Amino acid sequence: MAGIGYLMVGTNDLERARGFYDALFAVVDGKRGFSSPTSQGYSFGGGPMFSVTLPRNGEPATIGNGSMVALNVGNKEKVAEMHAKALELGGTCEGPPGPRGSFGTFAYFRDLDGNKLAAFVMGQ
Repeated sequence: MAGIGYLMVGTNDLERARGFYDALFAVVDGKRGFSSPTSQGYSFGGGPMFSVTLPRNGEPATIGNGSMVALNVGNKEKVAEMHAKALELGGTCEGPPGPRGSFGTFAYFRDLDGNKLAAFVMGQ
């Protein structure tokens, strides 16, 4: 069966990124998974893994214009908590927690390298 195995974003400082994501993903019980000298994976008890990596080609990591990783965090309280944690850790706000039409509750932020993420829950 085909499906998404993992999502990956780039970093220019892996140890700084590990600190950010260790603390951020603790909000939703995310745990370190696969680890190497150039990347760090996180698991969430099943489903796709999230990874942060130094680029393999040795060039600086850059953000993708129009790229975003969206994390279903289960409820609107966790959406707000994850957004607040990201900002506390030095991330930047790209849209505060709140309803987005009839879809659900969403919050948008960027990590320390400028990668855009969303925390969301549908229907709440």
